[in-house]
Amino acid sequence: MAKFLPTKIATHIRHNRLAQAGALLLLSSTTAMASDNPQQVTFDLLEVSAETLKVDAPAQEQSVSISSVDQKALEDRKPQKLDEALRYTSGVTSQPYGADNDTDWVKVRGFDAATYLDGSRLFRDGYYTWLLEPYGLEKVEVLKGPASILYGEAPPGGVVNAVQKKPDATADNQLDIEVGSNSQKSIGIDVSGEWSDNQYRLVGAIKDNDGELNGTENTRVYLAPSLLIDLSDDTTLTLLATFLKDDGIPTNPFYPAAGTILDSSLGSIAAGTNLGQPGYDKYERTQISAGYQLDHFLNDTWTLSQNFNVGFNELYLRSSYIFPSSDTTANSIGQGIVFRDGDTTSVSLDSKAVANWQSDTIENTVLLGLDLQHHKTDGVEQDNYSFGSINPYAPVYGNYTPLNMANNNDREISKSQAGLYAQYQGKLNQQWVASVGGRFDAIETDNTSQSKSEDKSRNDSELSLNAGLMYLGDNGLSPYISYSESFNVLTTIDSATGELYKPLIGKQTEVGVKYAPDSFAGYVNVALFDLKQENALVTNPTTYVATQTGEVTSQGLEVESMAELSNDVTLTASYTYTDAQTDETNNQGSKRPALIPEHMASAWLDLEGAALGAEDWNFGTGLRYIGKSKDNPKSSNLTVPAVTLFDVMAAYQINDQWRAQLNINNVTDKEYLSGCDYYCYYGQSRSIMLSTQYRW
Repeated sequence: MAKFLPTKIATHIRHNRLAQAGALLLLSSTTAMASDNPQQVTFDLLEVSAETLKVDAPAQEQSVSISSVDQKALEDRKPQKLDEALRYTSGVTSQPYGADNDTDWVKVRGFDAATYLDGSRLFRDGYYTWLLEPYGLEKVEVLKGPASILYGEAPPGGVVNAVQKKPDATADNQLDIEVGSNSQKSIGIDVSGEWSDNQYRLVGAIKDNDGELNGTENTRVYLAPSLLIDLSDDTTLTLLATFLKDDGIPTNPFYPAAGTILDSSLGSIAAGTNLGQPGYDKYERTQISAGYQLDHFLNDTWTLSQNFNVGFNELYLRSSYIFPSSDTTANSIGQGIVFRDGDTTSVSLDSKAVANWQSDTIENTVLLGLDLQHHKTDGVEQDNYSFGSINPYAPVYGNYTPLNMANNNDREISKSQAGLYAQYQGKLNQQWVASVGGRFDAIETDNTSQSKSEDKSRNDSELSLNAGLMYLGDNGLSPYISYSESFNVLTTIDSATGELYKPLIGKQTEVGVKYAPDSFAGYVNVALFDLKQENALVTNPTTYVATQTGEVTSQGLEVESMAELSNDVTLTASYTYTDAQTDETNNQGSKRPALIPEHMASAWLDLEGAALGAEDWNFGTGLRYIGKSKDNPKSSNLTVPAVTLFDVMAAYQINDQWRAQLNINNVTDKEYLSGCDYYCYYGQSRSIMLSTQYRW
């Protein structure tokens, strides 16, 4: 950890009023938790699903940073996309590109995050991405920092693991109906029960809504059946499947700097203006996944488990966009278009054994595993940079030349990975927790195009290590230190060498403290991290060729707090400081990268109506502060202003079966820029959702 980091963070907080307010909010919540409260309730330590850490363990006893969005938070806040679900999570930059209807955008600690479903990787190749339906999830967890010891190839910032709803004997059947702004209409059903001595669950939804941009829309059909089979007293098999189909017009949130962050003599470009060609743009996606989770209790020491998942994702995307521009006098700007028509197939098989045993003084946990992954993208593509032109201030559509499909290029990308991993954790005298682990991966990558006469392959082997040490204090204070590594495989070709790029390497040191005493219901987690990515791409400003000579660093502070102030009041608060730097600056030295706010803070207050004498009501209110960020340093030195957003929720329990709920995000309908990266992006406007739920 860099010696100057704590001092540097303290200086930034001291000179930033919103940071001071965030720190004060966290301090006040801690003070409130520590007070002598006769209505104190029992608080369970934050539990992490076995899919995320690959062992059952309380997060407060692990020397890593992990955050969780539980079922109640998902139901209270009604996110419509995965990135919306993480708006109140420390260390996470959610929706930096605005409200995109065909991609989830999540950055963790300054880097794009990898996404998993029940521990299985949801691969993405360019525009071929997986989307998750929040209605089908019971929890979303974020493991921050390099995690290759558990997952193999992954970016250094962290991983987002979504946990699918599974058979549950205690789950209620429910029917949900929603209507809202942007012509939102949806109906969802979640039913579970027993079938032939086994448990089943069926989750489904149909949704239809307009996008943030004029002339955009999407219709979704989602279905997720699951079945839990007791093969024996010691063995269970859970069968899982999902189906998702989207059909609509894509949201292209790209706006030129002129008319948004830069004042223009021609006026401002209004948020919601479509700078594509809505009459020509088209978006279709069909996703299918199927798999199983097999768990076997071998004896009092060993538990065996295996996760298998196969996914198929078919995409048709025809999406036009305006070129970036800083010319404040231009009333006609050129357009390009991207075309993708293909599919991706992925297969993953993770087999692991967990041993738990105890001596007189040490609790031992050993994790051993073999992880196999294969991913393939196969399709045709075309990028046309002379598609047409448009006036961004008063767009008139139709000035374009339709694509000639004879100009399509074929593309096939495949990536295979085999990894062996092992990790040991020892808990000495119920106070010292030490862990050490290693993983060896062999990866084969291929990128071919017959039309471009390209056929490139690469074989890599990577060793990833991690280690951690934590002290569990009797007063609830648990300081820790950890080290972790990652590698990220690129599937693109280096035009300078004509070969595939080498993997990106991530390394992180983290120190922190977790505070969860028995005297109050809540916790406060604080983490300082120093994260570095090597082999980063840097573009030569003369040749415009990207070579692997760069370095991206991210240092920062994260604070996350949750407090049950009484039986009826719960406060969740977070603060994030991120000092990110990159060499990809057009020979300007190390600069702050685009889209990463220096400061972020959030707070959500959940209030049961009983505290106000309104027994059947539940209220929630949230504040989100997104601090200043920078444009891409290769483009400009422009600063994106900070913004504070306000969200509310009110729910009324009509009777034992019926519930009505109102959600309003961005209550004041504040128009703001979520970030700039060559282009600028408007943040999501006010959304209003009225829902009703029937349980039986």
